[in-house]
Amino acid sequence: MTQPTNAQSLTHFDAHGQAHMVDVGDKSETRRVAVAGGRISMKPETFAMVRAGNAKKGDVLGIARIAAIQAAKRTSDLIPLCHPIPLTRVAVEFSLDEAQSSITCTVTAETVGRTGVEMEALTAVNVALLTIYDMCKAVDRGMRMDGIQLMEKLGGKSGHWVAGQ
Repeated sequence: MTQPTNAQSLTHFDAHGQAHMVDVGDKSETRRVAVAGGRISMKPETFAMVRAGNAKKGDVLGIARIAAIQAAKRTSDLIPLCHPIPLTRVAVEFSLDEAQSSITCTVTAETVGRTGVEMEALTAVNVALLTIYDMCKAVDRGMRMDGIQLMEKLGGKSGHWVAGQ
């Protein structure tokens, strides 16, 4: 396997092209924050049911919030080369857009450590949206998830990064 030689080489491969967990032992512990977001779109009737809080399975957004937090805490169990991280905060926010019959989920994950929390924030968003889908699929199998992305990252050697800048 040929490895890229530029400064932006993939860090999860060694000199022989074998996958490995990145050594973060020499990195400084700093406050690290990542913000990720994504959206789920649905039928207007499904949106109204979620907004009203009267879905058959219960409080859709409340359950999705707990699922997102659990997912952030378990990210290293799901992503093979991801470091286990002691999270100091996971905040989950939902924004409802009635005109688009969509719900946007934004997750902020924080730690003080040697590696970032982007994967935790992204995993949490995905699981929150999947939970909404799971809880509403009996009435709307055509829901669509999109726009899942890292929106902002702070801390570490690379500093502050914002999507689109």
